[in-house]
Amino acid sequence: MRRSRRKYNEYTSRPGPRKTSDLMPRFLDKLDTTGGAALVRLWRSWDDLMGEMAAMARPLGHRGTRIVLAAQDPIVMQEAQYLAPMMLQKINEYLGEEVFDKVVFELLNGRVPLDEVIRPEAPEPPRKLKRPKNLGHVDDQLDPDSPVGKCYRAYRRMFDDKD
Repeated sequence: MRRSRRKYNEYTSRPGPRKTSDLMPRFLDKLDTTGGAALVRLWRSWDDLMGEMAAMARPLGHRGTRIVLAAQDPIVMQEAQYLAPMMLQKINEYLGEEVFDKVVFELLNGRVPLDEVIRPEAPEPPRKLKRPKNLGHVDDQLDPDSPVGKCYRAYRRMFDDKD
């Protein structure tokens, strides 16, 4: 018993507590055989990595060893062609290995770049109506069959259901 406990402590004892967020990337990188996690990090850090060039070319994806970047218009796309070798070098350095060997430019044409954050619009929460203090005091003054009287009764029912 004493021997197994020593072995257990030998393998489990660490200098101190470690954050899960520090351990997860290394663990997930071992499971990621396609390199998808590295590409997601690339898309998320695109602006920081490319600097001023980021506005010129946005990432659309990849096809094999070619990275596909999008430009807003043909003139910008032509200018970006001259920067392709520099962009390719930065991308591969960021990934730590030569993942891509060519940059392909396409027009954006309404497509959503991969570095853009897509968040669905949250529905607006229903407004809570505050019941007026003197609600119902004009009932006796309104004709119940008139349009105004019917509207006023409907207005009162809005607050009766809430209480």
